[in-house]
Amino acid sequence: MKVIAIGLALLSAVALAIGAQLQNDAVGIQKKAALSGRSHVSFRQLLDLLKHPRWITGLAISAFALILQFTALLLAPLILVQPIGAIALVITSVLNARITKTKLNAASMYAIALCTAGLGAFVVMAHQVAVEPEIDDNNLLLILGLAISLIAIFSYIFFSGASKFRPLTFIIGAGVLYGFVATLTKVVIKRLFYQDGFNRMVSGNIEWETDSLTVLALLSMLAAAFLGGWFVQNAYASGPPDLVIAGLTV
Repeated sequence: MKVIAIGLALLSAVALAIGAQLQNDAVGIQKKAALSGRSHVSFRQLLDLLKHPRWITGLAISAFALILQFTALLLAPLILVQPIGAIALVITSVLNARITKTKLNAASMYAIALCTAGLGAFVVMAHQVAVEPEIDDNNLLLILGLAISLIAIFSYIFFSGASKFRPLTFIIGAGVLYGFVATLTKVVIKRLFYQDGFNRMVSGNIEWETDSLTVLALLSMLAAAFLGGWFVQNAYASGPPDLVIAGLTV
């Protein structure tokens, strides 16, 4: 199962890189068309992107990447699956260089080779030692407390002054939020499919303390995914896709 999960995670990284490139291009095109020098994306502009075929294609490919990632998380420990996404940084760097007709210098090639080699070594070691930790209700309460607090903080900061943010702020925010998305996704998957949470909810034989935490984890995951996605689009409006992917994966 771990080998299959690694393969799915690699495919997810490829899809993520392609989706990021397409969405970055679409946001850049919209920014030029609007003759806007702003480095952030408003909610209205986000809705306008839904009419852009390139952005929609990128969104669909990114959604496919998430499905592959979630499937990999279903089959293997988080510590093995999640870091493999860093290969998307390598792919995005090469892809963006080709599209922008920018030649990668020696330092860039060395960094790409080092990243690839390091990731390969990590996968080999993690495949042998990675185990699935148990997350009880107390641990989940701690995770949810951190997640909800960060969602609230990032929401307040973003909606109170997004125009003042530097690109790195959006990238860090998106990276932190998507880190919680991955963690909470793994928790929800385990509770629904490995601890009979789904069957209990369908049959009505609900354990309120345990299952209410599962629902709260699911809602927190969706909130972090939405806010993180908005941060990502703002990062695309103010920086290259390889920089954005670096923040999301590393």
